[in-house]
Amino acid sequence: MDNIRNFSIIAHIDHGKSTLSDRLIQKADIISERDFHDQMLDTMDIERERGITIKSQTIRLPYTASDGKNYFLNLIDTPGHVDFSYEVSRALKSCEGALLIIDASQGVEAQTLANLYLALEHNLEIIPVINKIDLPSADIERVRGQIAEDLGLDPDTALLVSAKEGIGIESVLETIVFKLPPPKGDPKAPLRALIFDSHYDSFRGTVVHVRLFDGTLRPGETIRFLHNDTTHKVEEVGTFQMERLAQPLLSAGEVGYILAGIKTVSDTRIGDTITNNKRPCERALAGFKETKPVVFSSIYPVASDDYEDLAAAMEKLTLNDASLIYEKDSSAALGFGFRCGFLGLLHLEVVQERLEREYDLSLILTAPSVRYEVVTTDHETMIIDNPAHYPDPASIAIAREPFIRAAIIVPERYMGAVMKLCMDRRGINKNYQYLTSARLEMIFDLPLAEVVYDFYDKLKSITQGYGSFDYEIKDYRDTDLAKLDILINGERVDALSQLVHRDRAVERARSACESLREEIPRQMFKIAIQGAIGGKIIARETVSAFRKDVTAKCYGGDITRKRKLLEKQKKGKKRMKMVGKVEIPQSAFLSVLKSDKD
Repeated sequence: MDNIRNFSIIAHIDHGKSTLSDRLIQKADIISERDFHDQMLDTMDIERERGITIKSQTIRLPYTASDGKNYFLNLIDTPGHVDFSYEVSRALKSCEGALLIIDASQGVEAQTLANLYLALEHNLEIIPVINKIDLPSADIERVRGQIAEDLGLDPDTALLVSAKEGIGIESVLETIVFKLPPPKGDPKAPLRALIFDSHYDSFRGTVVHVRLFDGTLRPGETIRFLHNDTTHKVEEVGTFQMERLAQPLLSAGEVGYILAGIKTVSDTRIGDTITNNKRPCERALAGFKETKPVVFSSIYPVASDDYEDLAAAMEKLTLNDASLIYEKDSSAALGFGFRCGFLGLLHLEVVQERLEREYDLSLILTAPSVRYEVVTTDHETMIIDNPAHYPDPASIAIAREPFIRAAIIVPERYMGAVMKLCMDRRGINKNYQYLTSARLEMIFDLPLAEVVYDFYDKLKSITQGYGSFDYEIKDYRDTDLAKLDILINGERVDALSQLVHRDRAVERARSACESLREEIPRQMFKIAIQGAIGGKIIARETVSAFRKDVTAKCYGGDITRKRKLLEKQKKGKKRMKMVGKVEIPQSAFLSVLKSDKD
């Protein structure tokens, strides 16, 4: 165990985590130059295009240090977005140390702080790394000051690196070997291993990523998942080195994988403890919790014929993504589809893109909603995540909505704009503190429903890209909830219904009606687009009709002739309106999602 080092790389989005991983892989010489490409650990096209890690990876790097000994460095990569913070925490629990990367031009940001606190909770040894020192805008001394003031770490221990140019990579590897502690554990004790990730292999089933804390594991042994309470026979164990490498056994302190003929990823829960069925450990590893979705949306195929293809695609996608939950749903306007739960908005976007790209589907998504708690007058508590299931307002005693604790780090000059944005979104200012003379951290309690729309985009716009944002789900609080219905030609379109705060209902209704007016094509009759709460209309737009000039043949003569023709046309339009059906194009549904124009 003295020759093993388990470490993770943590950073704010776009501070160079994947690029540094690439340089470490190249230095370890485990892949030929011909097979190498940028972002080796990002296996999905979406990850490469967006420059974010969605699915974490693990890799074992052999390294000969300056003392002549051979070491095995297990790099446990982590996702780089707040939606996946639970996965990050499990990956960190599998490590003894972490490289904390800070961009030399951007400095310390919100997720840098959040990830540092997460790492300190697990008592990890932190190595600060100042990356991108080759940039013309790099200000190393300013960043050193932020490391001391904001993070409370020793700025003199910070390593200066340019992952892009390959500067300082050797010093990173040496520091990992000599500064990070080796793993602890007893190979002779009963087996105790942590599941920190899993992925699906179409030939071998689920590949379980594990860190062994105690004991040893060999093929042929029967293992038990403590939280799932299921048993499996181990077929193969091994380590990750770009490819899976089978090993005769895994021992305490090592990071590797298990193949045990497990059919789906959902059978393996991240954070679960694995032990030997015949010789179990006394207690499970602490910190396990069920991943709960926070954002809900319904997915429908544009063409109803594609429903079967969508069902097959959803099934395949959940093999790889255990945090996606779905159930069948139907809508009068859109036909059959699925109601899905996501970890956050980024997770929703990723699932949508993967379905469209990998399975060649055209989809419509309904407005994202959060999970509300409703207490009825009969003292029954209901959890509502779908506007269609919202009960009669007369039967509701109390409605509650989820709140988040948001940490926003911005340069001082944007303080007023950020304060206004948060107050407009019903935010409660809890605290703010100056990290340096020019940067401050603002803490707000915000309703999750207000953040779900386009809060992050707005924040980036008003701070010119300098604002950074991190959040955690806090609690449920009383709210004045209303169900906003959209009526087209007097007919309620269930797919456009939203649950909103009553104070924001008029604004949201106007915005939705205006967007629909732009998108719905004109007919031979007038189309009324209305926003309503119950029986009360709170917003209206009208799509004007195409109108034939029936009086064109009247050149002069008595006005009564013209009136007679216009009355005849009016009756025809009225009859047409009664039987006419309005086709709502796909773009209209999408426009309502992007309709938060405040």
